[in-house]
Amino acid sequence: MVARFLRRNWAYLVFLGGVGVTGCLVQNAYYFQVLTFIGINTLLALGLNLLMGYAGQISLGHAAFYGIGAYTTAVLTTTWGLSPGLALPCALAIAALVALVVGLPTLKLSGYYLGMGTLGFGMIVHILLREWTEVTGGASGFIGIPPLQFGPIAFTDPRAYFYLVWATVLLSFILSHRLIRSRVGRALRSIHDSEHAARAVGVDTQRLKLQVFIFSAILAALGGFFYAHLINFISPDSFNFLVSVRMVTMVVIGGMASVWGALLGACLLTLLPEWLHAFSDFEMLVYGLILMLVMILLPQGLTRGLLDAYERSRKNPS
Repeated sequence: MVARFLRRNWAYLVFLGGVGVTGCLVQNAYYFQVLTFIGINTLLALGLNLLMGYAGQISLGHAAFYGIGAYTTAVLTTTWGLSPGLALPCALAIAALVALVVGLPTLKLSGYYLGMGTLGFGMIVHILLREWTEVTGGASGFIGIPPLQFGPIAFTDPRAYFYLVWATVLLSFILSHRLIRSRVGRALRSIHDSEHAARAVGVDTQRLKLQVFIFSAILAALGGFFYAHLINFISPDSFNFLVSVRMVTMVVIGGMASVWGALLGACLLTLLPEWLHAFSDFEMLVYGLILMLVMILLPQGLTRGLLDAYERSRKNPS
């Protein structure tokens, strides 16, 4: 029974061990912040991967849900004095409600039209965050967001925050894996392959698309919640169109329809800017060049590319 458990869950155990060892070895607060950002970006990419990779629905406005999560907890904890523990369910519920309202009409679209619809939604939210000065602080941003604390447990230590975010990532992975291996996951893949065919065999495509859209919005809002309490300051530019594009890039680079691809994509796109500081004025040029090379050499993403390389090495050990 133990051997079966290890065989079925070895990836989670490796992931858990990697997070535990990293948390013990790292001593620098800045490195902890970068690693925590990777965890937050993994949550963003994971939700979008479920929507794009499995259900085949394009979204160019998911940064809006990221911002809704961040601004909801900022307003509730700073302006209204609620604890982060109470602000968290409120932030997730508001993101889910907005996703329901937006998803009902826009998910009737498909392809480029759906992309344009979600892009418009993202732009509207960005303008609201920038212009609703009395509530959001306007373009200057929202300052004074309190550190994260659940009851008597405070997450002011960077190591504790790191473990909290990555524990949430692990739970999200397990939940996502269970979802995609279930009947719902198979139905989502059938929508991705052919929505007409899925509908013909009795799949309620509209309901399933809406459900996965809401779930991905909740994960994005969760990422926004952690982001706001990590840096204690947010501004509308942290949730603009370019952030949505970066989320899509994480999904594509990491590998569509792959839960672990979300992790690889988030790692690469978070760490690349850190590594490329040495190139000074040419940083963005090198950044774009690397992304182009990844897509040319590994068109199906990092996950599929690494698996293919591993399978080739097994067939040709010499």
